[in-house]
Amino acid sequence: MSHESSHPFPGWLRILLGLILTAALAALAWWIKGRVYEMTLPFGIPGKVLEYPIWAVLLGVAASLLLRPFGGRESIQPGIKTELFLRVGLILLGAGINLELLVTAAGGAILQALLLISCVFLFTYWLAGRFGLDDKLRAVMATALAVCGVSAAIAAAGSVMAKKEQVTYVVALVIVVALPMMVLAPLAAGAMGLSDAVAGAWFGGNIDTTAAVIGAGTIFSDTAQQVASIVKNTQNALIGLVAFLLAVFYAGKTEGGQRPSARMIWDRLPKFVLGFVLASILYTLGWIDGGKGTAIDALKNWAFTLAFVAMGLEFAFGEIRRMGWRPVAVFLIATLFNTLLALGAAWVIFTYLMPLSV
Repeated sequence: MSHESSHPFPGWLRILLGLILTAALAALAWWIKGRVYEMTLPFGIPGKVLEYPIWAVLLGVAASLLLRPFGGRESIQPGIKTELFLRVGLILLGAGINLELLVTAAGGAILQALLLISCVFLFTYWLAGRFGLDDKLRAVMATALAVCGVSAAIAAAGSVMAKKEQVTYVVALVIVVALPMMVLAPLAAGAMGLSDAVAGAWFGGNIDTTAAVIGAGTIFSDTAQQVASIVKNTQNALIGLVAFLLAVFYAGKTEGGQRPSARMIWDRLPKFVLGFVLASILYTLGWIDGGKGTAIDALKNWAFTLAFVAMGLEFAFGEIRRMGWRPVAVFLIATLFNTLLALGAAWVIFTYLMPLSV
């Protein structure tokens, strides 16, 4: 008899309980965010930098730790819809990304994004291979570091058919590393005397989650926040392209290096990426508006909040122990490489080659 059939609760009730808990924790995350928003934290850091993803993940992890000893975590498992919420959030994210950034106002951001994505991805993928990591984990980790963290990791996982625990592992590393960097990067930028544009470009190219990027920019200056947003959104806009290239590459690998068929690429391509691209096109054309403060933006934030809570509920410290130290070492070394490369690229591009006026 399967574990599912032997469970005392019927399947529909387990789904309902999981959804209710996820929604309740998401609402609590937003409530906490609202309370902290007006505070001033140590070092003069504004409380508004502690955005909803932080509280959502922490609440999810706390709830998971409380439920696991009593078997409650397994009872609500069918209702933890991480992938669904993330895919909805990613599609709605596209509704606020203007593709004209790639051809007009953000020439420096485009140049930096292409340089960082290609160099960081190739370095991380190579390094992970030297450490003997699984090919799919290499792809997910390299994409997360090179493009934009959690969103890119999910897109890459769909393209290469990565295991769920591999995605959860990379997402955990992204969040754990991004939070301190959100605070430390602005302090370092101030100590180095970086201009607002260079600092913002460095944050946008180096920190791996959009919320932490905006938080770092906010700590430094309003101008740095705007530049960081432009740079990060430029990288976000390339999620679809990277996911497509990964789908083509890994489809070929499964066929022993033979040219992959269109059908194979279609099967591997995460379909929500098409929704992301379509939403971006519609927003660029002015047919929909998912910009800040709109109803679509609010729905996107709620979808991501639910997804981050679900990630926390699914997070298991045992998975990290089972993965061992090598993925952590690869992630930290690649993060250092990304940090130094992004700093150099931001300095050269936004000081000499293409100064960005915001």
